[in-house]
Amino acid sequence: MSTEGEARAAVGPLDIRRVMAALPHRYPMLLVDRVEEIIPDRSIRALKAVTINEDFFNGHFPGRPIMPGVLIVEALAQAAGVLAVESLDLAGSGKLVYFMAIEGAKFRNPVEPGCLLNLEVEFVQKRSSVCKFAGKALVDGKVVAEANFTAMIADPPAA
Repeated sequence: MSTEGEARAAVGPLDIRRVMAALPHRYPMLLVDRVEEIIPDRSIRALKAVTINEDFFNGHFPGRPIMPGVLIVEALAQAAGVLAVESLDLAGSGKLVYFMAIEGAKFRNPVEPGCLLNLEVEFVQKRSSVCKFAGKALVDGKVVAEANFTAMIADPPAA
């Protein structure tokens, strides 16, 4: 981990294999397809390709498919998880990044199949076990959702 004030070089792009190495999520809950750039200890830019064959579109909504807002926030949280894992050198440690709080979530426009959801998340506060983030999701350069959230770094639950 870098010391305060010491900049680390940007990393990216990361393909789906590297994303899956950082996150425990798998289909159908893996909502980050690619990472464009990580600036360790600062920010991440990631992508989610929204496609019609995702299970949630079967019921949300028939005849007018819209990605649920909670899944957009989940995609932002997963991008934050990759940022935390890469910044805190947690890869291979078995540690998990758990949601603790979501604040100020706002949904500006619907996200439909065919959209490329750009996920931008930055650290607001970074500690060894609790981190705060600010995130926004964009489609075609326009903000469609935003939220602030807190996550905890912890061991996985006992089996």
